[in-house]
Amino acid sequence: MRVTGDGGVGIEVFVDGPQDGRPVLLMHGWPDTHALWQPQVEALTAAGFRTIAPDLRGFGISEMPEDTDAYRVEHTVADMVAVLDALGIERADVVAHDWGAAAAWGLVAMVPERVERYVAMSVGHPAAFLAAGLEQRMRSWYMLLFQFEGVAEAWLEKFGRLMLASHPGRDEVLERWQDRRALVAGLQWYRANANPKTVLRDRVDLPPVRCPVLGIWSSRDVALTESQMTGSMDCVQGPWRYERVEGVGHWMQIEAPGVVNPILLDYLR
Repeated sequence: MRVTGDGGVGIEVFVDGPQDGRPVLLMHGWPDTHALWQPQVEALTAAGFRTIAPDLRGFGISEMPEDTDAYRVEHTVADMVAVLDALGIERADVVAHDWGAAAAWGLVAMVPERVERYVAMSVGHPAAFLAAGLEQRMRSWYMLLFQFEGVAEAWLEKFGRLMLASHPGRDEVLERWQDRRALVAGLQWYRANANPKTVLRDRVDLPPVRCPVLGIWSSRDVALTESQMTGSMDCVQGPWRYERVEGVGHWMQIEAPGVVNPILLDYLR
């Protein structure tokens, strides 16, 4: 189904599972689409949940605004509220990964009345990310590269296969990047939300998170440190739980659904 998001941006949404099932909103990150969640959709719907998996703005078949500011995470927060409204859902569990998780931290903080509980995968609270220190800055080197318009696009066209070596769906991502609009739109997320000036900030101004939160981090994630996830506990006033997935890379939900799915089902039940 198509939902009109913030600023009139069209958001494509894929809904599965029983109409009366408990709703779970699944938010993917870069460079993915709703299809990232297919193993989780199958497990959740089999357990009686109703899954809502949008292509976030700029990804998949959702619209790709040209303006960089249109990719600021607050617009995605508003998009997700529009999705829930369109489906008549008052409150949902939220499971999010990568940039989807970054936006979902904003959703649970700014619109707490719409969220039952939250599962953050890979990416911790923005304040914890900021406090994670030099190691996290070093792992985030590519965020600086992605700021350079034209240069980043050319670099990914030449070295994207190497950079995405650990992505289980690399060939599909590279095929989507043949449409240069898709390549640029993904980079816009970094340009709108990860400007180098942000590393100089002393704090992140978000209301405290009061809903229950589960943080999941995988031990072979080359882009994100464990401390930026475990440190998120200090930003959560509600119940906090942490799970570490051993021997798995950044895209854990594809690499190890046999490990991830039981964690999700146990928590969401």
